Amino acid sequence: MVRLGTGIGWRPEIAEAVEGMPGIDWVEVVAENVCPGHLPESLERLRERGVTVVPHGVSLGLGGAERPDEGRLAALAERAEALGSPLVTEHIAFVRAGGALTASSLIEAGHLLPVPRTRDALDVLCENVRIAQDALPVPLAVENIAALISWPGEEMTEGQFLYELADRTGVRLLIDVANLHTNHVNRGEDPAEALAGLPLEAIAYVHVAGGFERDGVWHDSHAHPVPRPVLDVLTDLASRVSPPGVLLERDENFPEAEEMERELGAIRRAVEQGAERRDAGAAPVVGVRPEPRQGSLEAARERLALAQTAVLSALVAQAPVPEGFDRVRMGVQARALAAKRADVVAKVAPELPVILGDGYRAAFLAYAQTRPMAGGYRRDALEFAEHVLAGRPEDASVRRELREWWLERSGSRPRSGRPAVRLARATRRVLLRR
Repeated sequence: MVRLGTGIGWRPEIAEAVEGMPGIDWVEVVAENVCPGHLPESLERLRERGVTVVPHGVSLGLGGAERPDEGRLAALAERAEALGSPLVTEHIAFVRAGGALTASSLIEAGHLLPVPRTRDALDVLCENVRIAQDALPVPLAVENIAALISWPGEEMTEGQFLYELADRTGVRLLIDVANLHTNHVNRGEDPAEALAGLPLEAIAYVHVAGGFERDGVWHDSHAHPVPRPVLDVLTDLASRVSPPGVLLERDENFPEAEEMERELGAIRRAVEQGAERRDAGAAPVVGVRPEPRQGSLEAARERLALAQTAVLSALVAQAPVPEGFDRVRMGVQARALAAKRADVVAKVAPELPVILGDGYRAAFLAYAQTRPMAGGYRRDALEFAEHVLAGRPEDASVRRELREWWLERSGSRPRSGRPAVRLARATRRVLLRR
């Protein structure tokens, strides 16, 4: 496996700061946020300096019941080639449900949701990973995720689940120590036990991130400083194996460059402390592979599809909570999904909060209660605007501006934004009112 060193998640908001940071060996970019033919100049400069760039996918849904979408796989492969990356990464999660396997409408979570640690889910995940591996030009690594909810009737620990996944497919593992801490707080799972069960030789690199605790729930925010417990998990991991790479993730609420550099320094010290323990002779516990099970993969896909659709429908479409799930935690997750959806739509379509003012968030959350996301955030923004327009806002200026925004972006081809064309349209509207 490629030795990556110390890295940081590249985001446009901190591009200049990242370029100036000492000791950055590599960066990771959200794959869906870069265009192969028009890479940001900052990334180009980093690549020219020899800094490795790794694309990190968030929308493939390898843990879902359906086979991976060929178009999404092709897009991920294209980004890996454009960036000259030694590997690509994705998540062990499902992000959508419904569709052909359940004869129901497809719905999107807009978030990474946990797969049940069952034989059905593992069999489906293994085949999906193999399909992705065959379609990608470089090795694939998959990440453990943070979770607010637990599936009833799970048959394996996280360590066992990841061990068998790596053993059966040869896939590499991206271990997020912040997610192990999150699952410790939210699900009572011991990070040390999870680490003890992993195939250490399969680790591609490690994520480190911050979060916060509220009312006994840990929120993996990627918007707060890395806390000591997460660094302690990193030290434990480094006492078992020398991680090929370690990366600091930060997605929001970006601090000054000096603070991020201090966090990177704390991460390096945590890895060094683990290496000292490893050199002192601490022997890692090797995971035990569960016994394989025979069964129909197509039947497993159908069972998993029904289960995931029931869960996602409860989270985003006000369907009943499936039996065995913690209703309180499901409520917390549902509110978190709606809040994230509102935040991301505001970023994708920043004009909407400006047009609607202080009423944007309440209007969007009310819309989200009855309209599950079905086609990504950009489509969601358009459908939200349609929903608001259908209710005919009382403020005529808001109504006109929102309608113009929607017309600019709807249809198979966006309307031209050239000044002359916009002037012609405005003149036509004035004439039509006479």
